[in-house]
Amino acid sequence: MTTKPAREALPYRDCVGVAVFNPAGNVFLGQRKFEGDPDQSAAQGFAWQMPQGGIDAGEDPLAAALRELYEETSMTSVSLLAEAPEWIHYDLPDELLGVAFKGRYRGQRQRWFAFAFTGNEAEIDVVAPGGGKHKAEFGAWRWERLSRVPGLIVPFKRPAYDLVVDAFRDIPQRFGQG
Repeated sequence: MTTKPAREALPYRDCVGVAVFNPAGNVFLGQRKFEGDPDQSAAQGFAWQMPQGGIDAGEDPLAAALRELYEETSMTSVSLLAEAPEWIHYDLPDELLGVAFKGRYRGQRQRWFAFAFTGNEAEIDVVAPGGGKHKAEFGAWRWERLSRVPGLIVPFKRPAYDLVVDAFRDIPQRFGQG
C-alpha cells in the first residue's frame, strides 16, 4: 500500500486562471476531455472550467495567462479588464493527494485575470489549439453566465471559483448583463 504524502509537506503549484468575457458579458468555459484528466473531474460530470495552467519559472503571471489562453483556446484577440486582487488557492481532496499533479503538489495557488474577447469566434479552436502545436485539453466550449460557473466546476474547486466570481462580479454589468 502506498503511503500518501503529508499535505503540509507539499507546496502549491503556481498557476494562472483566465476569465474571458464575450460582448454579451458571458464567460468562456471549456469542457475538459476525459483522457488525461488528472483529477478525474470530467469523469465525475464536472467537465467545465475556465482556462488555467502553470506559470513557468521566471514567467510573469500576465504573460503566463496570455500563453495559457492561446495554448488551450487559440485566442489572441483579448484585452485586459482586471486582475484578481490576491492569489486564490485550492487544495486537492485527500483521495487525489499524491496522485494528481504527479504527486508533487497539494493544490494550486492561482493568479486570475479577466479579459474581454475582442475577436471573431472563428478564432477559438479548442480541438487543435495554438495552431495545432498544443495538446487539446478541451473537447468543446461555450459561453456561460459568470454566476453559474461555480455550479459547473468539480466540487473541490468551487470555493476558489466563488472567489473568482467575487473578484470579477462587476464585469458582466459592464457589458449590460445584470
